[in-house]
Amino acid sequence: MARMLVLTEPDLRNVVRLDASVVACVENAFAALATKAVVMPPILRLDIAEHRGEVDVKTAYVPGLDGFAIKVSPGFFDNPKLGLPSLNGLMILLSTRTGLVEALLLDNGYLTDVRTAAAGAVAAKHLARPDAHTAAILGAGIQARLQLEALTLVRPITRARIWAREPAKAEAAAREMAHSLRITVEAASTPEAACDGAQIIVTTTPAEQPILKAEWLRPGQHITAMGSDSEHKNEIEPAVLARVSYFADSLAQTRRLGELHHAIRAGLIAPDRSFAELGQVIAGQAPGRESPDTITLCDLTGTGVQDTAIATLAHARAANAGAGRAIDTQESAGGTP
Repeated sequence: MARMLVLTEPDLRNVVRLDASVVACVENAFAALATKAVVMPPILRLDIAEHRGEVDVKTAYVPGLDGFAIKVSPGFFDNPKLGLPSLNGLMILLSTRTGLVEALLLDNGYLTDVRTAAAGAVAAKHLARPDAHTAAILGAGIQARLQLEALTLVRPITRARIWAREPAKAEAAAREMAHSLRITVEAASTPEAACDGAQIIVTTTPAEQPILKAEWLRPGQHITAMGSDSEHKNEIEPAVLARVSYFADSLAQTRRLGELHHAIRAGLIAPDRSFAELGQVIAGQAPGRESPDTITLCDLTGTGVQDTAIATLAHARAANAGAGRAIDTQESAGGTP
């Protein structure tokens, strides 16, 4: 008899939190892309333009892991006008040996939020200057808050500035993060002001027009761009990519979906130009930051291997903690696929 563990968002929040162990989990997932025969098909995306919505489906098989995840991730960016969150979703964890469903993770996008923030921490850990202490966060939503929290796990952040199109949201986020992280966090009136003097810049918005300009950049900065995960999103001015040392989470994806996609369309980057992936830097297959004055940019579009990694971790922790509800899913063998 097959059994499936059903985990709700509260169950998952109790066993998975943004901490050093989760950063290590995501770091290992990036390394697996560079060192193992990972099977990661292109993202399946459904656009629902009428309601400013999109649905991404991501998955990956990682040799050595007992399970693989299939994630369904809707993003409906007018939802806040209705009093609803922009992002939600779920993950399904299946056995790599039998294909049976092992867990249904009804996380409402929580695990995606955590693994995305952890990916930002991994990028900063391997690409930002070790002494980076000031951060600029463009955006004031959940991911903006988590990205700043994640940075404090890998760099000695003592000061941050937050910018958002709605100043009240930036002010609220700044107050909240100053209280929770016990560092100086201020709201910035413009994105340029936020970036002035920052050693790390993180863009966390669904912007369709660039919010970070090349003329604002200074030697030694690191940029993590994580908002452009579809062709129409664009946070970084394409000219930026001609000035920086560029790294991708998945080069195949960033050529199609990320900030690199826009630089290619603008004719600033050759379509077949090769760049290092973050996993290659982690695995020692490619250099990262080459000097203190180098400007680095990591283009994060979100990969299925991260979802498989975080889902596997969540399932193991929940099983050990006795969390969730186990249900019988199959009484006897048989049937056809």
